[in-house]
Amino acid sequence: MNPLSVSQLTQQIQQVLESELAPVFWVVGELADFRVAPQGHAYFELVEKQENKLLAKIRGNIWQFNYRTIAAKFESITRTSLKNGMKVLAQVSVNFHPLYGLSITVKDIDPSFSLGERSRIRQETIDRLTREGLLRLNGNLPLPIVIQRIAVISSPTAAGYGDFINQLDQNGYGYQVSHQLFPSLMQGNEAVGTLISALDKILFQSENRTFDAVILIRGGGAQLDLDCFDDYELAKKIAAYPIPVLTGIGHERDETIADLVAHTRLKTPTAVAEFILESFRIFEENLGLSLRRLDRATRSKLREESTKIQQLELRLRGKSMQMLNSNTDRITTLSKRILMGANSTLKIQTVELDNLARGIKKSTKLLLDQQEAKLTFLESQLRQLDPEAIFKRGYTRSEVNGSPIGSGDITEGATLKTYAEKMILTSTITQIEKK
Repeated sequence: MNPLSVSQLTQQIQQVLESELAPVFWVVGELADFRVAPQGHAYFELVEKQENKLLAKIRGNIWQFNYRTIAAKFESITRTSLKNGMKVLAQVSVNFHPLYGLSITVKDIDPSFSLGERSRIRQETIDRLTREGLLRLNGNLPLPIVIQRIAVISSPTAAGYGDFINQLDQNGYGYQVSHQLFPSLMQGNEAVGTLISALDKILFQSENRTFDAVILIRGGGAQLDLDCFDDYELAKKIAAYPIPVLTGIGHERDETIADLVAHTRLKTPTAVAEFILESFRIFEENLGLSLRRLDRATRSKLREESTKIQQLELRLRGKSMQMLNSNTDRITTLSKRILMGANSTLKIQTVELDNLARGIKKSTKLLLDQQEAKLTFLESQLRQLDPEAIFKRGYTRSEVNGSPIGSGDITEGATLKTYAEKMILTSTITQIEKK
């Protein structure tokens, strides 16, 4: 055995790689841990993933001189800078350093590939949403006729947000729109998470406050800066959202997937504001039109009913006069019948009353004669019982202590008073004989 030192082994590896490998390769990979050093060099890892599983990675760099050229070219075509998560087609040379190991040096990056890759991923996301039946789910929600209460998702410092709020609040019609901002990042790797979080916060708050719509707005920017709005998870969230979502992302040439799944897509934030104000104007115009139609219909109906009332009035008058004349004749006939009947009844009642009067007079005379005879008889009896009559016949009445004799105990020596017609005798009882 002839063992090698580590440096000898690494030198052999370096020699084999330099002699056997081509000077440069075109490699497809995703940028990870991308950073630019103060000296201007770019350092990163080029990785390969499959369903978020890491299959391979290699360290890479772009030296300062090349980075300036590559970055400027990339930004001029894609209108965005190189960043983490971006899939690129890079021309690289393979390097092996005895101390730092295997790495690649980027010579060039094809910006057209990044644009094409973005389109491919975007189409795959659209196809997946279509298969899952989510593409127009939010679009089927009913949108209020007048959008009065809105939740706004935007960056609070964005010019587009300021223009949107100014147009709503300073509208020349005096319409009042209640709006609440839910801040979010609108580009970058963390944008998707903050956008979904804002949607969750709106949904939570809507339990106490009703929102007519959610407004997602962003000003214009580079095409690749809008990648967050093509994210599947964000699109799925918007599609299944229970409140209508209106987008005004400010990119007129292409629709983002967020635009496709939203209820209504508008070009710019100010276009969204105009759409909201238009709902007020249309409602006001329709209301005015309805009021005019109602006024015309009411006037026409009033005229029609007035004519009917006049016709009914004439018919009622004729019918009333006819009934009145008919009833007048009946009343006259009935009056005559009643008068004749009353006269006949009066005559009969008069005869009956005369008969009753004669009967009463006869009965009264008989009763008076009977009572008079009775009174005469009683008078004679009273006269017979009158003490004065007894005294006139020679009889007297005796009393002891004011009581008639025989009504109580009488003792000898008692005083006896005797009443006669013309005198009163007072005697003293000296003897009492029992019978």
